[in-house]
Amino acid sequence: MQLYNTLSAKERAELIDEAGKNRLTLSFYQYAKIGNPRVFRDHLFITWNSLDVLGRIYVAHEGINAQLSLPADRFNEFKEHLDSITFLKGIRLNIAIEQDNKSFLKLKVKVRDKIVADGLNDHTFDVTNKGIHLGAEEFNILIEDEKTVLVDMRNHYESEIGHFENSILPDAETFRDELPEVLKKLEGKENEKVLLYCTGGIRCEKTSAFLKHHGFKDVNQLHGGIIDYARQIKTRELPNKFHGKNFVFDERLGESISSEIISHCHQCGAKCDTHVNCANVACNLLFLQCPECAAKHEKCCSTECQSEVHL
Repeated sequence: MQLYNTLSAKERAELIDEAGKNRLTLSFYQYAKIGNPRVFRDHLFITWNSLDVLGRIYVAHEGINAQLSLPADRFNEFKEHLDSITFLKGIRLNIAIEQDNKSFLKLKVKVRDKIVADGLNDHTFDVTNKGIHLGAEEFNILIEDEKTVLVDMRNHYESEIGHFENSILPDAETFRDELPEVLKKLEGKENEKVLLYCTGGIRCEKTSAFLKHHGFKDVNQLHGGIIDYARQIKTRELPNKFHGKNFVFDERLGESISSEIISHCHQCGAKCDTHVNCANVACNLLFLQCPECAAKHEKCCSTECQSEVHL
């Protein structure tokens, strides 16, 4: 029985072109107690592979974190399968506002120790003791209140290209590093209203439980993250308080929430919000590069890497 990919990304891209079908890019997560993640993982792979699902899915004892794409005409079948799983019945799906048929080119369902690596080894920490979820409208109202402490729970390279005004923006590379940094920045604010946001909600949910575990009384998070915020402000015609682009973890690397470009090319300083990976595979650094510098430096982050590519 096939439990792994048999096609390369290039072969899959060609098949997507040949099929000529529109695909939906979406994401969801759920914290839950999964007794045997390996069995659950195999079940998901077999079922979703038959539905032509592609994506990156992590399964652990603490739940599931999924980012994927599938043919639009198979969405109902996919949703029926989710609803057949007790803890995923009626799960909120964050559907991307900008669609790309090639956002994912392989199906990867992996068993991990945790669905979000946090570096925590405290067995008294209850990840399900989460904070209050807020919709876009209520979120917009609260961020205008000077007494609200607004925290961006994403990595620095994500918040660099887009964030809400007056946010605390941790200078962290990973969520594991971010948790202790945020706890330190919020020291003495245990009785204040804390408002968290991230890409799709999963990091905020764990952070809200983490802060409550450390004595914070009023912890709130943006329901569905920036992805669902973008959908809500569009469908409900709400004011957009987000500046710039939302970083996403697929081939697109970002989707525009507003027309503003708030970041700059790391090489020349021109306005730029396009993330690229250095063309030197031994480096593969993720950085911001404008079209002019991409042409000049051949999509490399430095002259050293450019020389390596020529070798």
